[in-house]
Amino acid sequence: MPKMKTKSSAKKRFKMTASGKVRAAGAGKRHGMIKRTNKQIRNQRGTMILSPGDTGLVKIHMPYAR
Repeated sequence: MPKMKTKSSAKKRFKMTASGKVRAAGAGKRHGMIKRTNKQIRNQRGTMILSPGDTGLVKIHMPYAR
């Protein structure tokens, strides 16, 4: 059997934690910061853990991420 391929876009956007959860950056912080509240900008700093439903979708595209 040939090796499965990892989606290049997924490996750039997501990292796996040691317990198998998926870590990602918050959405909506690329541009248009003037429209956003200071609270929203502050809460989007750093990364967050994806919900279980989204985690399943990401893991399909990253077969070798453990």
